Amino acid sequence: MSFQNIIINKEAAISIVTINRPESLNALNAQTIEELSQAFSEIEADENCRVAILTGSGEKSFVAGADIKEFQDFNSGEAENLAKTGQDKLFNKIENLNKPVIAAVNGFALGGGLELAMSCHIRYASDNAKLGLPEVTLGLIPGYGGTQRLPKLVGKGLANELIFSAKMISGERAKEIGLANEVFPLEELMPECMKLATQISRNSPLAITKAIAAVNLSDTEKGFEKEIKSFGELFEMKDKQEGVLAFLEKRKPQF
Repeated sequence: MSFQNIIINKEAAISIVTINRPESLNALNAQTIEELSQAFSEIEADENCRVAILTGSGEKSFVAGADIKEFQDFNSGEAENLAKTGQDKLFNKIENLNKPVIAAVNGFALGGGLELAMSCHIRYASDNAKLGLPEVTLGLIPGYGGTQRLPKLVGKGLANELIFSAKMISGERAKEIGLANEVFPLEELMPECMKLATQISRNSPLAITKAIAAVNLSDTEKGFEKEIKSFGELFEMKDKQEGVLAFLEKRKPQF
């Protein structure tokens, strides 16, 4: 599929997805959500890809939010459908992808942009990053999973503070509260993401897929059950055989 609003580059086993709407600070519109959905479907099916990095073009913005012009005249039914479609097509898809997605937050990550970053498995931010959920200033609430994912990452109290106040926080503050894993100077952000992605790509893709599914259930009653079952299933898979054999032979595994 050819894309108008995103760019995909591949380096070894890593796919880099760049949202390319710099004129609108990479705001999410319906077409961009559709293209990202298709891109991640392709990444999921690509056996040669083991890790994905998601970022925004330019040096100012990861994603500055949703494209408000598209939905300003919606009624309640249309708005509900917008939120459900976006969550199903993109945000939940990324969270449940069979391989890790690293968000390289290079600037503004506001509203739907922060929700997009939160749907990724890992978040690295630049030192010029500004993160926030400003929806209540529009008389709305986050609709792409923000009220659900933010409390899991930072706790209910901090999530309430950020959502109710609509304040923007820095990358450093995001790291302090657990919203960002690490913060780097802007010029070091992508190299550091690549370094992490490369390290991840050397590990068992089968085990990582199982780990993603188990971690995603960590706040539910089914989490322990999922971990136990996945642990057992991996004993019948090729990666466990290679990993254990490599350990015993004192060599690096070849997954």
